[in-house]
Amino acid sequence: MDDYSEFVPNVHFELIPIKSLVSNQDYQRNLSKTHIRRTSENFDLNQINPVKVSRRDGINYVFNGQHTIEIVATVSGSRDTPVWCMIYDELDYTQEADTFANQQKFVKPLVPYEIFMANLEAGNDEQLMIKSLVESYGLQVGYSRSPGVICAVSSLEFIQEKYGFHVLDRTIRLCVGTWEGEMNSLSSNMLKGIARLIVAFEDEMRDDVFKDKVGRYSAKEISRTAKERKVGSLGYAEAILIAYNRKMKNTLRWAKLYTRKGEMPDDIDFREMDAGAESEEEYEQSSIEG
Repeated sequence: MDDYSEFVPNVHFELIPIKSLVSNQDYQRNLSKTHIRRTSENFDLNQINPVKVSRRDGINYVFNGQHTIEIVATVSGSRDTPVWCMIYDELDYTQEADTFANQQKFVKPLVPYEIFMANLEAGNDEQLMIKSLVESYGLQVGYSRSPGVICAVSSLEFIQEKYGFHVLDRTIRLCVGTWEGEMNSLSSNMLKGIARLIVAFEDEMRDDVFKDKVGRYSAKEISRTAKERKVGSLGYAEAILIAYNRKMKNTLRWAKLYTRKGEMPDDIDFREMDAGAESEEEYEQSSIEG
């Protein structure tokens, strides 16, 4: 008979009350109260993993799962609640610390696309809605960048969660109407930048004007200008706003774009920024570098 013992950890499982577990070893990270609260509010019994415990001198030392036991205690309201524990009887303190330090070293984390697809298979409403919305515009959610494919699934979920379905719908509609699914137009920062403008200006920003004015520039040009202005989606929002406001009598006011302290440049001249290009010739010949 083949011996596979070298591939099977020498452990056994027990149900142990949380009050009988110790998780204050120096090598462990500090408990995150925010993580415990957020996970407790969205508690799912099927997401609870066994707690790894090193039993030394009759004491049950937790070396993986300290947040798990605090979440279960919070949800159940009692530290008498038992949790399944994977017991190691032959580890010393240094081995525990080494296992804790290296447990994620060779674990391949799930990428957002893989999580999104798993949620689709699970039939979760949010991801099904996003997929249906994307496909209604002739696009698809995918893993590799190509025309008509949105890889930025976490950005789609972010916009849906933070701003709602109608902002996400309008964001995709403006993207498609302006650049017709061109690859660079479907990036994370482009989608978030457009969403920021929609939230800031609502109906004051007209879709037909957006497609006409912003569409005079390629998505690559918008991207280049955005990177020269600010990091992330705010830079894209600024670049798009410059394009939208060119040669406009009634421009969108820049101050409305900045919602948080520190976003607004200290030296910005809003009178100048809110003024459109002085002539049609200037509009046609200038770049959008503001």
